[in-house]
Amino acid sequence: MKLTILGGGGFRVPLVYGALLTDRAEGRVTEVVLHDLDAGRLSAVGRVLAEQAAAVPDAPTVTTTTDLDEALRGADFIFSAIRVGGLEGRADDERVALAEGVLGQETVGAGGIAYGLRTVPVAVDIARRVARLAPDAWVINFTNPAGLVTEAMSRHLGDRVIGICDSPVGLGRRIARVLGANPNEAWIDYVGLNHLGWVRGLTIAGRDELPRLLADPDLLGSFEEGKLFGVDWLQSLGAIPNEYLHYYYFNREAVRAYQHAEKTRGAFLADQQARFYDEVGAPGAKALDVWDRTRAEREATYMSENRETAGAGERDADDLSGGYEKVALALMRAIARDERTTLILNVRNQGTLSVLDHDAVIEVPCLVDANGAHPVSVAPLPGHATGLVCSVKAVEREVLAAAESASRATAVKAFALHPLVDSVNVARKLVEGYTSVHPGLAYLK
Repeated sequence: MKLTILGGGGFRVPLVYGALLTDRAEGRVTEVVLHDLDAGRLSAVGRVLAEQAAAVPDAPTVTTTTDLDEALRGADFIFSAIRVGGLEGRADDERVALAEGVLGQETVGAGGIAYGLRTVPVAVDIARRVARLAPDAWVINFTNPAGLVTEAMSRHLGDRVIGICDSPVGLGRRIARVLGANPNEAWIDYVGLNHLGWVRGLTIAGRDELPRLLADPDLLGSFEEGKLFGVDWLQSLGAIPNEYLHYYYFNREAVRAYQHAEKTRGAFLADQQARFYDEVGAPGAKALDVWDRTRAEREATYMSENRETAGAGERDADDLSGGYEKVALALMRAIARDERTTLILNVRNQGTLSVLDHDAVIEVPCLVDANGAHPVSVAPLPGHATGLVCSVKAVEREVLAAAESASRATAVKAFALHPLVDSVNVARKLVEGYTSVHPGLAYLK
């Protein structure tokens, strides 16, 4: 089976390949094609993968290419993890937004809109090429903003594109762990959009254990989300929000922390990864060791400004292991081998949430089999969550409309309607700022 990875020179590709190395069953991935626009990054990641595979018999073969059509032809699965504009673009997203006093995070608020506006046209081109060159392939999208990009691609690929994210996986795992349960045996009632969802229940052996967690202040305050949001707020919500909702519930504090940080997250990662690629390219470098060390630093500093604002301290060691690569492998195995499983995924709504239309991409538990991912029926969200989901989905739709029509006015509308942008005038300044620094937004007229 052939897997093509778009963004194959990306730093996290070794996580995916490492997961593939653990799969020895019949029907596994035997061929991996890495595609990237940067041949140097492809070469560096290729060296890391070669060291990963050195002690593994019959490891999947790895080839690299900068030719997109060549990479797509014959693929059974296509994993999309591109970053339009690179990490320098992410740093610009943060800088422009913070200068206007609003959040610049890459998937939330102004930064997420800017990232979406320059990514959607590229993602749509990829979807069209897949439909033409690999119509039977399944596309697994990890490109951010994941829900928005998945919806853009679904307009050309239908249900053959599925978005994945490690945030719900990590959240469910943490809740199960603090309750003393096996995460693999728990049913997680998680509903929302990508980076905008809530765990409303966690059922073990037919019993919902979330009320027990919410009723115990010591237990509730002992894990990441309890520390991040505070026990009182979680008890008020009666649910455990995705960590990205900290940007909404504590927006002023988050913006202030990012404005006073020595470096934004994007700038930190841009510098860190530049050092990584330089170091791996040096003669005699132990590529895998360099990658392991860099990844540990990256994970330990994840959302550090938010945790500092909340006084949450350092991340637990158990939370530094990622997880999206495991979701990707489980998804591929379920489809390729009809190994039925349940995963939290980004898929078209299909009536799951009645407040959204059929084609709106949402993030919910799905039953996965050889025919793809099927969203599970869920109870309606409470009013406060419904309002936020509908508001953000409306913004996503304006982003898609702006990308399709190349309309600068529609782009302004997308920014202005977002809950974390508090002024139409600020929205206009954001569009001016972003179009001045991003060549990829020159299409907006």
